[in-house]
Amino acid sequence: MRMKKYWLLIIMALACSMTMHAQTVIEDDDEEEEEDIEVTEDEVTITDEEGNEEVIDFPEAMTYDLDSLMNLYMSKTYLSPDDDCRTAAENPTFDKEVYIDRLKRLPTIIEMPYNDVVQKFIDRYSGRLRYSVSYMLGACNFYMPIFEEALEAYQLPLELKYLPVIESALNPKAVSRVGATGLWQFMLATGKQYGLEVNSLVDERRDPIKASYAAAHYLKDLYKIFGDWSLVIASYNCGPENVNKAIHRAGGVKDYWHIYPYLPRETRGYVPAFIAANYIMTYYSAHNICPLRTKLPAKTDTIMVNRSVHLAQIAAVLNTDLDMLRTLNPEYRRDIVPGLTKPSAIKMSLNDVTRFIDMQDSIFNYNTAELLSKRDEVAVNDDAPTFVSKKKYRKGRKTTARRKATARSSRKSSARRKTTASKRRKTTAKSRKTTARKKSSAKKRRR
Repeated sequence: MRMKKYWLLIIMALACSMTMHAQTVIEDDDEEEEEDIEVTEDEVTITDEEGNEEVIDFPEAMTYDLDSLMNLYMSKTYLSPDDDCRTAAENPTFDKEVYIDRLKRLPTIIEMPYNDVVQKFIDRYSGRLRYSVSYMLGACNFYMPIFEEALEAYQLPLELKYLPVIESALNPKAVSRVGATGLWQFMLATGKQYGLEVNSLVDERRDPIKASYAAAHYLKDLYKIFGDWSLVIASYNCGPENVNKAIHRAGGVKDYWHIYPYLPRETRGYVPAFIAANYIMTYYSAHNICPLRTKLPAKTDTIMVNRSVHLAQIAAVLNTDLDMLRTLNPEYRRDIVPGLTKPSAIKMSLNDVTRFIDMQDSIFNYNTAELLSKRDEVAVNDDAPTFVSKKKYRKGRKTTARRKATARSSRKSSARRKTTASKRRKTTAKSRKTTARKKSSAKKRRR
């Protein structure tokens, strides 16, 4: 019950999206660095000291436009800059050993190893994306309790709560280039496999609670397959089939960093991004990153309806904010709650729930013809004769004539075949009679 109320407090949050600038070269201050990293909007190219190049795609959420997420209802309403922060632009640098020690100290089950690729993702978060991290830290107050309770219900490592950060930038309506949707970026087939309803009106992949429990279930199933959390995270990104192929090409070794060269480009950056996200969300203060101030929303509750209703009907009659209703109910794709199909939940403030109960007849009847325009029954116009164009009529007559001609020809051919067969039978009969007479004459002569 507590989890349900927490969820109803929160639904949509600003997120940690990160803006990328094209064709920028990141140079490490360490003179002994052996790799150059060229960063474009979607990918990073790593060149080692021998001149070999490796291209890694950023997780798609790391390329989202930050400005669009800043305009989300929850971010505009409940997140604000910390005016007391005076160090937001100062990003200290540390020795390699410091990063190794900090990663080692993280209270996690999943291993958080250090290497050059992980370092570049840490640099990205702590440097260019530091303001996005500020927004992400503020947004975590909305979503992390939901993620943690779902993961705890399936007894999974709680550090997996940072997967939606790199999957969707904490946007429940996020849709990827390939159609993955929601905070946990479920593909359609996988979402349905784990009990999420998707149709023209409802997409439960956008429901933070249902999607979080479905994701936890999926992650647990993946762990049963691989028995290694880094491989589970990789397979969550590219699918277990691709991870199995990489394992096979690597000679059967089940280790993420061993099969690394055989993985898809984005998956090669996915686990390093996950490690970097855990790092920056823990040690943000060491990099002088200030979280946004968070004001928790008013308490909310759920009401069930067994009649279809449009969110605009509720907003108009209760004089409440339509954007808030959409934010609290992101699973309704076209603002229509299909209660007539099956009892459906609507989340709203506690005060609005009470008023909804008192005014539900007015709500269901408000502007129904326009907002719920599907007709239950229609009459066919029988006042005028059915119209057929002359062209189609002539074409139809020609087709009918051809069919009749074909039928006549077929009948004639059949009659000819019957006549020929009859003649053959008569000829055969005459031949048999002639043969019999000849045999009879021969017998008489022999006598």
